[in-house]
Amino acid sequence: MAFYSEKVMEHFANPRNVGEIKDADGVGEVGNPVCGDMMTFYIKVKDDKLDDVKFKTFGCGAAIAVSSMVAEMAKGKTLDEAMLLTNAQVAEALGGLPPNKMHCSNLGADALHKAIENYKSKGK
Repeated sequence: MAFYSEKVMEHFANPRNVGEIKDADGVGEVGNPVCGDMMTFYIKVKDDKLDDVKFKTFGCGAAIAVSSMVAEMAKGKTLDEAMLLTNAQVAEALGGLPPNKMHCSNLGADALHKAIENYKSKGK
């Protein structure tokens, strides 16, 4: 059985920013077919900053905790700052993830980056 930090367990039990933004400015989705984790991030942008970040994640506890932490870390950042957020920083902020969860569950920053790229591709 994998050992999860207290922070991972707290974000799994009480995830923040869960949901969908119906009129999102950008949407990014990533998935890992090996383990079945799927993450979709929705962003609202105001004055070049992430005004709102929401997610829907289908996956294990680590995947849900990662999504919650990414949304929390990204909200309020400029688009450029949010693009610098790495999966390693997210894992560190959660107090670490078990090695067998790093490859599949820690895709949150990738999904966020895809949502930002989606927003930028619309030329807003």
